[in-house]
Amino acid sequence: LIEIDRPRHQHWALYVGDGYVINLTPVDKQDLKLGVCSVPLFIRKVKKQRLKEVVKNHKWRVNNKYDHSYTPFPVKEIIQRAESCNGRKLKYRGFGSNCEHFVTKLRYGDKVSARGEP
Repeated sequence: LIEIDRPRHQHWALYVGDGYVINLTPVDKQDLKLGVCSVPLFIRKVKKQRLKEVVKNHKWRVNNKYDHSYTPFPVKEIIQRAESCNGRKLKYRGFGSNCEHFVTKLRYGDKVSARGEP
């Protein structure tokens, strides 16, 4: 897992080899009507990009922070799972940890949430 320091948030990507990562990129924002209330719905596209293109001039680090508590899938399976998502559009009802949750799920499965809870 690659953690990238952005001005207002941490962005996360999954390294898949040869200088490429899989990550979520913003596509659109819609309002979801829930009765009388509306909730923002963020649409993200899964994209395979060069690490340098995603990082730009920001600081970044490898951060497999849950490896001490959870066993990741085998590398080949992680990459297959990531590649199978490439090009998909995903919807999230919250802003913030979407990209961390996405790459964490690719690496460990559903056993870890974005906050590190089982």
